[in-house]
Amino acid sequence: QVQLVESGGGLVQAGGSLRLSCVASGRTFSDYPMAWFRQAPGKEREFVSAISWSGSRLYYSDSVKGRFTISRDNAKNTVYLQMNSLKPEDTAVYYCAAGRWRTLATITGQYDYWGQGTQVTVSS
Repeated sequence: QVQLVESGGGLVQAGGSLRLSCVASGRTFSDYPMAWFRQAPGKEREFVSAISWSGSRLYYSDSVKGRFTISRDNAKNTVYLQMNSLKPEDTAVYYCAAGRWRTLATITGQYDYWGQGTQVTVSS
């Protein structure tokens, strides 16, 4: 069974930075894409960023492009999301997700495993 454990959320002022981490276990990490999604109160879960199994391909939503950076360390079974220039509209619960074998995607339905979520709150 795949398990994902996120950390790194918190409260930050607008313009600040946070780095989220997600440690995976339960299968060969380096064969699967990873992604970050977020969900604000009263809104649907939305795609933030994804990274291929090797780390060579990166996807970002338009709302975070240029501010967020996704990366992974396959030796540590960990995916990261570096978030800079944070805005109040980035406030949400951020979820780490593990995808299907060698299938990079940006929709929730293509991700089978999810972490418990970590709260990110950006104050104005």
